[in-house]
Amino acid sequence: MSLQTARLYAILDLGYAREENAADVAAALLAGGADLLQLRAKGHSEEIIRRIAETLMPLCKNAGVPFILNDFPHLAAKLGADGVHIGQDDGSLLDARKIVGPHMIVGRSTHSLDQARAALAEGFNYIGFGPLFPTPTKLGRPGIGLEHIRKMERDVGSRIPAFCIGGIRRDNLQTVLDAGARRVVIVSDLLQAGDITAATKEVRDSIPSPV
Repeated sequence: MSLQTARLYAILDLGYAREENAADVAAALLAGGADLLQLRAKGHSEEIIRRIAETLMPLCKNAGVPFILNDFPHLAAKLGADGVHIGQDDGSLLDARKIVGPHMIVGRSTHSLDQARAALAEGFNYIGFGPLFPTPTKLGRPGIGLEHIRKMERDVGSRIPAFCIGGIRRDNLQTVLDAGARRVVIVSDLLQAGDITAATKEVRDSIPSPV
């Protein structure tokens, strides 16, 4: 799977999935057509994160889907993950590259047009852009809305993959796409679905190919 052709970025968030279910949930997301899979484990020990990552990485490899670790560049490098995702307060791309080397995918969270443009200029491989709507996974952070998506896609998303994120669900996905989004991240709506594979497939089939 090429980053350029990716349209649906799935996140296995341990706030919604228990460790003992992580492999089954990941398998369901992959079976539904997730183009990237990130492990996000806020507040968990590196040992737990390593243990889960080691169970998910073979699933991603077999599916031909990049495995991305949220935070922890040192652990991503040690595990041989396909990528690492870092936030605005997690240092520069240069800092990350010193740890993970020149070839690993490195993504950046961005919360404004200026941050998105800065991430492109810095050389990140992709960005997340949001949260579009208030979301339980980012408590206290207001949604940035939909009005800047087209400008972001013109200035940044035309150059590197840009995934809109934050409060996106199946029931508002079309509104997000109509606002100009070409790639999305969906978290809770997929992880809480009765049939994760079917929900993931429904979402991916709803997103036109970005290339």
